[in-house]
Amino acid sequence: MPIPEDVTGDEIDKDVRQELQSLPKTLAEDVAKNLVMVARLIDEDPEGAYGYSKVALRLASRVAAVREAGGFAAYANQKYGEALAEFRAARRMTGSVELWPVMADCERGLGRPEKALDMAGAPEVHKLDKAGQVEMRLVAAGARRDMGQLDAAIVTLQSPELASSSVQPWTARLRYAYADALLAVGRENEAREWFAKAVEADRDGSTDASDRLAELDGVEFVDALDEGEGEADAEDVPAPDDQADKVDDHDESEDDEDEDEDGDDEDGHDNPADRDDQR
Repeated sequence: MPIPEDVTGDEIDKDVRQELQSLPKTLAEDVAKNLVMVARLIDEDPEGAYGYSKVALRLASRVAAVREAGGFAAYANQKYGEALAEFRAARRMTGSVELWPVMADCERGLGRPEKALDMAGAPEVHKLDKAGQVEMRLVAAGARRDMGQLDAAIVTLQSPELASSSVQPWTARLRYAYADALLAVGRENEAREWFAKAVEADRDGSTDASDRLAELDGVEFVDALDEGEGEADAEDVPAPDDQADKVDDHDESEDDEDEDEDGDDEDGHDNPADRDDQR
């Protein structure tokens, strides 16, 4: 796959660059460039990112960072079985538990929420950092909802991290998930409160909490482009008074012609200006 000229491979994380040092220099550069493309495209063009990840895997499948990138690219394309296989391979190579939450979420994607819950209670969770533990809690709550255990999902999300007033990278998503869980059981007022709290914490627009909040408030959004087109169309149509004036002028000219030809003015014409506006 083509690599843009502005991609040098130096953009990758230093830890990944260190992993690639086990490869020949030219090969390492090629792999690095493909990994940069995966990171660049994974949000806006998941299919493109997946394509570059397959190239990187073909070149260096024994590098943990490459297997991890391949897993995230497959995950972004909802290829959960493939993603899980790549994540497991990366974990075997590194011994790290960092990927444990996303591996559990792959189990959910494969229709195995019970397996995801088992992973949420595994010893590996205690080895995760705070962000990883919050992510695991989100996955566990999602698994509860998959199984129809809506009240249990709410309880799962209730935690010190949710109650904290400080804003962390995970705060918006945690508050959003809690609001959504409340809404699922009909607790609309509480859901609105937590969607509003999610909006306060969502500094980078990682959720659609503002849209959900507006929906609960009954706010409807109008497409600015459509509205502009409507105004333009309205400008092209003469105002009713202008139409009436034009019709009156037309009638008067016809009356003048009748007077010239017949010597008298005809009354009782049906004036279109007096009709209801049918636009």
